[in-house]
Amino acid sequence: MIYGAMKFSLGGSLKLAFRPWVEGLENIPAEGPAILASNHLSFSDSFFLPAVLDRKVTFIAKAEYFTTPGVKGKLTAAFFKGVGQLPVDRSGARGAGEAAIKAGIEVIEGGGLFGIYPEGTRSPDGRLYRGKPGGLARVALATGAPVIPVAMIDTEKIQPPGKVLPKLMRPGIRIGKPLDFTRYQGMEGDRFILRSVTDEVMYEIMKLSGQEYVDIYATAAKRQIADAEKAAKAAVKAEIAAREESGA
Repeated sequence: MIYGAMKFSLGGSLKLAFRPWVEGLENIPAEGPAILASNHLSFSDSFFLPAVLDRKVTFIAKAEYFTTPGVKGKLTAAFFKGVGQLPVDRSGARGAGEAAIKAGIEVIEGGGLFGIYPEGTRSPDGRLYRGKPGGLARVALATGAPVIPVAMIDTEKIQPPGKVLPKLMRPGIRIGKPLDFTRYQGMEGDRFILRSVTDEVMYEIMKLSGQEYVDIYATAAKRQIADAEKAAKAAVKAEIAAREESGA
């Protein structure tokens, strides 16, 4: 009931304001389990995709969204529960990876749609990064559920980093044909199979999105960008200091 109400209010508002275009809706099964594997350009991806689908999609979210104390924390928790997000505890030896796999399997075994971002985090620059082989492939091979590649288009342009107000423009969603990996079912312990399955899904996402593919993880790219920015700031400070010293 909460999900339906949120979909009607938030989803309806998103469709009315941004008018997202969609291709490939016929590839979403009317019933039964499936994994929706999408690129990740914006925080809003987890809202635009469910808004255009008739069925409920369950994504995962960090547990902190559900455990923050106070009125704001309760409202935040209610919001994320309402839009179908599952809390994932990132503590422990293997952290979010194992928690995400367990959550995904539970959703699939319940006959639902499980949404996952194989890149593991948002793209820092709009390019498509290497998929992490753990969550997506292991859930697919453990359950036999079909994997449906999804491409979010231009969602990162709606509210770029540092912008408070979103830009009213039409994002797009392309939904590909389901991929069947049942030939590998029961082989989720083979890292080469996991890598192969993940790469196949990422290739389909690349074709749908038209993004440039980068064969490193997005988390590594973010570290490189942060290190470069830090080095640039240090260089500027050093140059200013050198000028002040020479001028003195």
